[in-house]
Amino acid sequence: MSEKLDEQIRLLLTGQNLNDDTYIAHTVQYEEDGAKGVYTTTDTNYTPICQRTVTYIVAAVVINEQNEILMMQEAKASCNGKWYLPAGRVERNENLLDAVKREVLEETGLIIEPKTLILVECASGSWFRFVFIGDISGGNIKTSDQANEESLQARWVHNIEDLPLRSNDIIPLIERGKNYILNKPDLQHPYLMPLSKPLSKLLLQIIITAKKRATNKLHVVILDTGLFHLPICEINPNRSLLSTLHNFMTEIFGTDVAPHKPHGVLLVEFSGSHDGDGLCLSLLVSFKLPVEEVPIIGKYSWYQASENTAQAITTRLPRNMTVPLNVPSQKISFWNCRQHLKGCNQLIESSSNRRVSALEMEAMPLAFNSILRELV
Repeated sequence: MSEKLDEQIRLLLTGQNLNDDTYIAHTVQYEEDGAKGVYTTTDTNYTPICQRTVTYIVAAVVINEQNEILMMQEAKASCNGKWYLPAGRVERNENLLDAVKREVLEETGLIIEPKTLILVECASGSWFRFVFIGDISGGNIKTSDQANEESLQARWVHNIEDLPLRSNDIIPLIERGKNYILNKPDLQHPYLMPLSKPLSKLLLQIIITAKKRATNKLHVVILDTGLFHLPICEINPNRSLLSTLHNFMTEIFGTDVAPHKPHGVLLVEFSGSHDGDGLCLSLLVSFKLPVEEVPIIGKYSWYQASENTAQAITTRLPRNMTVPLNVPSQKISFWNCRQHLKGCNQLIESSSNRRVSALEMEAMPLAFNSILRELV
């Protein structure tokens, strides 16, 4: 069993297909045993359905040899004439790679070959944006006489400050893309592409690490219920992903969980097929304190990783060695409209003469569905 777990971790760290039997165990246990292997943090009636109860966005940062950025001019009425990165919503029965290729082609006329994910954003537990870099392999850049509902035109731009932008939220995305391209390969995470895995839930899997003081050996947390595997939980679609992570860490370590550091994303699993619109994000988390000072409660335990696995994990702990996970607070969750719409109306009425707080905004899900759609 230890060899199987070590293999699972090593495959995850290299972005390869995980052992199918181990993976299926997560899903089967959840369905048959009432979350025996998957910690539930949300309403079990929630089902992610693309463009209905969950929104997936793809965006592309493409930089040419002249250090120019590929930009497109918006055709939407709400932002007509403004400029933005090629981006858009993933459609039903579409995977992330096909989606980013389609969006770039529709909005710029160019064919992109995605190279790697460079950023994952989760504005709520049901709004995700996946940012890629890639190379142009063909096509012709879209001109103004080819304007349509997808975009007015596209352009290679040296200084985006010279353009009226639809939103400044693309500036850190562009900076992230530039940094990844310019950094030395050994100082940043390896190329990471999404793995195609059919899922019916939104899941968060965690590699949690600490060293044992007595031996200086690296340990990871495992679910110790007969089928040994990494901790995995459902993502609450109504809350920030950090809220889900906090609740899950509390489930494992208790309310007095020691200080820990979420490093970033190691793997994204999503298929967008007929078998489900769910996804799984695998996250790396580490403790500075030794294992002896990080007690575990419940059905989890510390497991000593093999030397090869420990070395593989250790190389991913430094800065920039995982795909950054950005959790902005200004977006709005939109699941569970029926339960929240009345509260939304009350908040709107009571806030007509004052600024609405971020917490109040988070309580206004589907009432702002149309606004969220305009954001993508």
